[in-house]
Amino acid sequence: MSDLQGRRVAFLVTNGYEPSELYSPWDTVVENGGRAVLVSPESDEVSGKDHSQKVDLNVADANADEFDALVLPGGTKNADQLRMNKDAVKFTKAFFDANKTVASICHAAWMLAEADVAQGRNMTSYPSLQTDLRNAGAHWSDEELVVDGNLITSRTPKDLPAFNEAIVNKLTE
Repeated sequence: MSDLQGRRVAFLVTNGYEPSELYSPWDTVVENGGRAVLVSPESDEVSGKDHSQKVDLNVADANADEFDALVLPGGTKNADQLRMNKDAVKFTKAFFDANKTVASICHAAWMLAEADVAQGRNMTSYPSLQTDLRNAGAHWSDEELVVDGNLITSRTPKDLPAFNEAIVNKLTE
């Protein structure tokens, strides 16, 4: 893996996130010299299963221009709540508008449908989202990892090694 020195990566989550899908890419970014920033609609901390994490920045105050990439961890409750938050949707869409890297795993792909950025994209996700993504105009496939331009998508925690490697590779291109 390569050096991410000077790179800032936003991780957008709320309560109910899947811990492995937050901490594995977070640790990969940090271990490679990047700065991970937790962005959330919550103000103090968020929790997922038996884990909690301090919020660094409220999504209402977040600006995509200040980051090199966005990571969207999954968790059914997390993803469902975030896609209903207008600031989270706006923040996510801003990364696409700026042609920045966005990495989505598992149920987080719901946000991509909600932000109206799935049209014409090659994607994967947790299998139960395939109809939602196809209805949003995506070309869905059941693969460990799909990279389409600056969009990185994976299915489940077992795909994290490939997902993490793709994030680092994309940020060092």
